[in-house]
Amino acid sequence: MNRSATIAKEGAAAAPFYIEQGDEIALFEAAAANDLPVLLKGPTGCGKTRFVAHMAARLGRPLYTVACHDDLTAADLIGRYLLKGGETVWVDGPLTRAVREGAVCYLDEVVEARKDVTVVLHPLTDDRRILPIDRTGEEIEAAPGFMLVASYNPGYQNILKTLKPSTRQRFLALEFDFPPPEAEVEIVARESGLDAERVRPLVRLGGKLRALKGQDLEEGVSTRLIVYAATLIAQGMKVDRAVEAAMIEPLTDDADVKRGLLDLVTAVFG
Repeated sequence: MNRSATIAKEGAAAAPFYIEQGDEIALFEAAAANDLPVLLKGPTGCGKTRFVAHMAARLGRPLYTVACHDDLTAADLIGRYLLKGGETVWVDGPLTRAVREGAVCYLDEVVEARKDVTVVLHPLTDDRRILPIDRTGEEIEAAPGFMLVASYNPGYQNILKTLKPSTRQRFLALEFDFPPPEAEVEIVARESGLDAERVRPLVRLGGKLRALKGQDLEEGVSTRLIVYAATLIAQGMKVDRAVEAAMIEPLTDDADVKRGLLDLVTAVFG
């Protein structure tokens, strides 16, 4: 077994817990082996970020994660000149460090970033695999192992926040959704320490809340929030209070909607 295979095997053993839902691991590994960028699509809290962390560890590659937002600029990713000890020095941003080191760079909710960010990504997502840095005059060729991964939630897209076709078509795309109930029970039990039988009604409630998306709720409850509720219960908090704090209050501020959701909680838990 060669060194890279050994690192990958060790990384898989130490990787964050993740239950595969389909063939996403094989697809990601094939993309990594062929220097292809990957776009992950799916609702908030369905496991996209955990999947990337799992795969980076599995492949034995460093991971730089960037939470994109309205004020994120290309300079935040690439780097900038800063004053240090009375001198002006260049400091690489996370994207530049990933390109130099052959790491995975994960742009979470990439559609939230400013438009100049996607322009920077284009030379890295074709056969050039270069990062031009205008401020320093450098043109960095991506080191072996560099991989660009981005994600977004299609449910939040609007005309002002979307990826242009010219950007989307530079990526392989994987669609994510919430795991099937039994898999979600296993995930929540593993993450929270709560017994699977006590987790099962929480997952059932989560499914009912997700069914309300687009009606009373803008977004369904995430697996992450179910884990939060289960964690509170495992620590001794009463079920109704834990569910209210972790699975109801984060979803809405509307008093009437909250009352309706609490009635749903009563129907599930009795």
